[in-house]
Amino acid sequence: MTIRVLIADDQGMVRTGFTVFLGSQPDIEVVGEAANGREAVTEATRLRPDVVLMDVRMPVMDGLAATREIMAAQDPPKVLILTTFDLDDYVYEALRAGASGFLLKDASARQLAEAVRVVASGEALLAPSVTRRLIAEFARVGPRRPRIRPDGITERETEVLVLVAQGRSNQEIAMELVLSEQTVKTHLGRILAKLDLRDRAQAIVYAYETGLVRPGE
Repeated sequence: MTIRVLIADDQGMVRTGFTVFLGSQPDIEVVGEAANGREAVTEATRLRPDVVLMDVRMPVMDGLAATREIMAAQDPPKVLILTTFDLDDYVYEALRAGASGFLLKDASARQLAEAVRVVASGEALLAPSVTRRLIAEFARVGPRRPRIRPDGITERETEVLVLVAQGRSNQEIAMELVLSEQTVKTHLGRILAKLDLRDRAQAIVYAYETGLVRPGE
């Protein structure tokens, strides 16, 4: 199945570079470009891509506001935020807006294509460095709520959710809990369904906002 991608970035050379490379991939098609957040919302509605590569700093409407509008639509695409190391403050808000992951602008061409595939498949793309910055942001602004097990999920599912929120990969969770990776994936899928969460990124936000996990643990 071909992954349809919309590229939103105010720098023409960036859009062109991404378009040329992604367009050369046999399973990826660039269906449109946008030079600002407002155009990104309009084109996402018109073209209905599978993935939107979204820059944060853009004129007219920034990438965070555009992401919120896009995610409010029915059956929205996945949004992959294009970021640089000086955008730490945006990590938390981007996830809350509905982004499924982050890609550093200095990523290699191969990393770019793989990021698109990962997000399109329904997984969240959270590199360890990004997860650490996210946890630091929760430590600064996250609410302090009583620690309770979410309604409807089992003790084992709670253990998996806690480890996901700590930035562990499925392989690391499997080793920690002495499970197979497939079993971890099954547990995570059930967690997302029971809590009405879209992906791993939303699960991390949920775990911290409900007090299930606290920064520093």
